[in-house]
Amino acid sequence: MNVKIEKLIKQFAKLPRVGTRAATRIVIGLLQDKTGRAESLANALLDASKTIRPCKQCGILTDGALCEYCLDDTRKNGQLCIVRDLSDVLVLEKSGVFHGRYHVLGATLSGVNGVTPEDLNIANISSRIKNEGIKEIIFALPNTVEGKTTQQYIISSIGNYEIEFSELASGVPLGGDLDYIDDGTLTLAFGGRKKL
Repeated sequence: MNVKIEKLIKQFAKLPRVGTRAATRIVIGLLQDKTGRAESLANALLDASKTIRPCKQCGILTDGALCEYCLDDTRKNGQLCIVRDLSDVLVLEKSGVFHGRYHVLGATLSGVNGVTPEDLNIANISSRIKNEGIKEIIFALPNTVEGKTTQQYIISSIGNYEIEFSELASGVPLGGDLDYIDDGTLTLAFGGRKKL
């Protein structure tokens, strides 16, 4: 196989949830496309990599200092939903079950993968609680050992605030990711969240 094509496949295969077979199909599809899709994708990626940064407040990727959710005053309802990454925010927004503010960690604690508390976006959670009048923190983390460990670490690291902690209820299977859950199940899990 051509060295350049092989290099492209390896780069795509490094993306989350994209294996070698899918990466091969993507690369071949892009290279055989005659509509200029590959060049458009390359230009869009280059532009985004230069302008998109994490929101200074919540960690959601945006092209401004603050994201649209942090700028939206109607979301100041005292709720802060802690998620692993932007894809979780997109799933929750699509379902329409949450109307508060978000906080994106960027990962979950994992000894196996070498993810430590210093790797997570957690430094400003306490100041957000104080400055934004947060009364409830809702954990929408994966229902895995890593997700539960991260949840407990955050609870123990938050100062003495009068705050309620909750997590998504049944409907999110053990080991489950929000990406793979339908809107109906997610609505039930969010509505039936339980206090911690």
